Amino acid sequence: MKATLYVCTGPAEARPVRREGISVRPMSEQNRLIDDPRAMRALAHPARVTILRRLQIDGPATATECARAAAVSPSACSYHLRMLAKYGFVAEAPGRGDARERVWQARQRGWMLAEPDEITPELAEAKNALAGTVVAEMADEVMRYLAGSPRESREWRQAAVFNHMTLRVNADELAELGRRVTEVLEPYLSRNRPGEAAPPDARVVQAVVHLYPRPAAGRAPAGRQDAPKGGRRG
Repeated sequence: MKATLYVCTGPAEARPVRREGISVRPMSEQNRLIDDPRAMRALAHPARVTILRRLQIDGPATATECARAAAVSPSACSYHLRMLAKYGFVAEAPGRGDARERVWQARQRGWMLAEPDEITPELAEAKNALAGTVVAEMADEVMRYLAGSPRESREWRQAAVFNHMTLRVNADELAELGRRVTEVLEPYLSRNRPGEAAPPDARVVQAVVHLYPRPAAGRAPAGRQDAPKGGRRG
């Protein structure tokens, strides 16, 4: 079994997870391999992806703090956090001294989508729903960067890279390219390079790598079934 989508973020601690009969098989101390369609469907919501990233990158937070990042109400955010906890993505964190305050933390630094040798219709639907949500969030973040890029310094604007290339490779070569690109990026991942080990002017930078066979001409993409950001999805 291989992983097809790798989402690596920040400094959350990894812990073994087992919730309501749903087992979590970590790929490493930092990453979780998701192979259960129920967990995929639970995470396939824009607000939940954003909330999980907020906890993974910035550390423990309350529902109110996560709500600001996800642009939802605190009550809606509390529901999303409970769903993420049900499927082992987050857990309660030690309190900050206020008994009325409930603090949450991510359980893994990143996650991967399983790509088994044989895929069922249920797994394909769940996997595509989650991958589609993540890709849409990535695209939204790129647009936010572009909107704000005129305010960036010349140094950062010229350092940013947007490449769109068409390759001609076979499946083995494509897999090797993916491994090599990941190896180049690995030392710079925020989880591997704490702030004190990076140059003083270092910033958090998003790296998105897509390597996939070009779809046949005229094939329409499957529609994503997103609930409203503040709405509930089980």
